[in-house]
Amino acid sequence: QVQLVESGGGLVQAGGSLRLSCAASGRTFSKYAMGWFRQSPGKEREFVAAISWTSLVTYSADSVKGRFAVSRDNAKNTVYLQMNSLKPEDTAVYYCAAGRTYYHIGKTQADFGSWGQGTQVTVSS
Repeated sequence: QVQLVESGGGLVQAGGSLRLSCAASGRTFSKYAMGWFRQSPGKEREFVAAISWTSLVTYSADSVKGRFAVSRDNAKNTVYLQMNSLKPEDTAVYYCAAGRTYYHIGKTQADFGSWGQGTQVTVSS
């Protein structure tokens, strides 16, 4: 398994930007697809974005397309989520996750097997 620690959350005004980071432990990070999910109070956890182990394939939820971008640096064992043009409805706890198995990428929680503890993002209007 991979241990994951998110950082970079905080309070930002609508229209602003934040970059989340997720640092992974373990020598096999580069073999895992990585994903970002978020959960708002009273709502289910939802998919935000995912990136393949090679970075050649990325997925984004329709609600964040054109505003959020996922990337990774395998040399640093880190995955990023660049969030621009933030809206109050983006307020949530953001979680990063590692693929359920080597190389596997998906868009559902079942596609991911290791999770970070989450970082709070709050967007004020």
